[in-house]
Amino acid sequence: MANDATGTIFGLPNYIGNLFTADQINTPFLSMIGGLNGAKSTPNFQFATSSEYAHEAIIQQNITEDESIAGVTPVNFKRDQSTNVTQIFQEEVLISYVKMANAGRLSGINTQGGINNVVTEKDWQIAKHLESIARSVEWHFLQGTYNLAAASNEANQTRGMIAAAASSVDVSGALDKDHIDELLLAMFNAGATFRNPVIFCGGSQKQKLSAIYGYAPDDRNIGGLNIKQIETDFGNIGVAPAHRLMPVDTLLIADMSVISAVSQPVPDKGHMFYEELSKTGAFESGQLFGMLGLDHGPTFMHGVLINLT
Repeated sequence: MANDATGTIFGLPNYIGNLFTADQINTPFLSMIGGLNGAKSTPNFQFATSSEYAHEAIIQQNITEDESIAGVTPVNFKRDQSTNVTQIFQEEVLISYVKMANAGRLSGINTQGGINNVVTEKDWQIAKHLESIARSVEWHFLQGTYNLAAASNEANQTRGMIAAAASSVDVSGALDKDHIDELLLAMFNAGATFRNPVIFCGGSQKQKLSAIYGYAPDDRNIGGLNIKQIETDFGNIGVAPAHRLMPVDTLLIADMSVISAVSQPVPDKGHMFYEELSKTGAFESGQLFGMLGLDHGPTFMHGVLINLT
């Protein structure tokens, strides 16, 4: 259904009945890293996700006694920095006074004794906008593409987990155990430590995971599989519930121990806030505003399988 830009009595009719949505409103990834209120603060829209260094390749040492007296060639460890950005999340609410005054006017089936299940239109709209922003943040933290703005007419865009993952295996076929083993080995070779890895994927790939790793004990009354954890050579890996905001052709392994949300608070207002806007007519108007980004940590901790059928 199409949503209405202006909250009028005809654009936002009242109905009897419990409210439901078929859209995903659960945000498991965001919840695992503390939610909107668990974000750490930054005073700069560009922030560090990691500062990394590397050791020299290990080779057989060949230092003579004479060379040890003279000393060896000095080596200093050079550091590098990876960054991400916060981006703007903004939505606006506008409701006419006439709409607010007609909370008792019902549309659709108007049964005797029926009441409007939205007590206060303004409060309900604000709550649904917060829900909408959380959904959007979840999507961006998974699928976002990075862009660093160079001018005010260009948008910062935060890098999501799929783009951040350093280890990537192009499957171009159906998911099987060999592909998962290949990805885990690639992550291990890249330096992943598997502190708290969790698999995120859509419905069809979640079904395949259960089929690949599942073992159902014989029982006359209970059947079925729901794999929630996989034991591997590199440690136990959690499996999140099927996620409708993940691409259907992608499986992500994200190490949650190094991931957090980052917020850029506005002085005297906060990091995700609602404020009234000036009005020129008979309506209530306000906006929700926040700047959020993803600290995905070192990219070698994460991996993806792509182009799954």
